[in-house]
Parts: sequence; structure tokens; C-alpha cells
Amino acid sequence: RSVLIPQPCRKATMPPELKLLILNAVILLIAYLGIYPSMHRITLTRMMATDMVLTVLALGVAAALFWDSGTRFSLLFFSTNWAIFSFLTLAVMEIPLFIWFCRKHGIDLSGRD
Repeated sequence: RSVLIPQPCRKATMPPELKLLILNAVILLIAYLGIYPSMHRITLTRMMATDMVLTVLALGVAAALFWDSGTRFSLLFFSTNWAIFSFLTLAVMEIPLFIWFCRKHGIDLSGRD
């Protein structure tokens, strides 16, 4: 007679790339659906200043998760560290949102407020 001994459950872990992509998506959704539309006067200069703060936030959270972990992140043709992965994916995700938002709100992209 064999006795079945329960094994500890393994936690399903999320790939590190997915963690940073979700983080970036949440930050961008908050920015483009909450922060930017609620600005009293939406200008390119104000958006860029806010974007710098949000980029630092994204990199700060990514650093808290992966600093000194040695975790490699896979991009399509190469692997990289958390900082480059986070920054590049944030930029790639933001470009279409930025273009859409500027067109929708008639924001002058020449930089003149």
C-alpha cells in the first residue's frame, strides 16, 4: 500500500518581462487616461515634464524588483538588463499613445506653448 504525501504547491511565477510590461502599461494608462486629460492646460512642455517623472517612477519600481538580481530580459533579437528593457518597452508602448493623445487634444508638437 502506498501513501500519498501531499507536495507543497509551487507558486506560478510570472516571467520578469511580463512584470515590467504590466508595470509600464499601468503607468501609461494612468498617465493617458487620468493625469494628462485632467491637466488644466495641456501642452507639450507640461506633458514632457510629467512624462519624465513617470519614467523615473517606472525605472525606480523596476530597480526595486530587479536591481542586482542578474535577471536577463529578452527583447526580440537580444537580451538585456532590467533598465534597458524597462526604458525601451516603455518608449515603444508610449509612442502610439502619445501620437493619439496629441491628435485628439490638438497639441502643437512644434514645442511652442
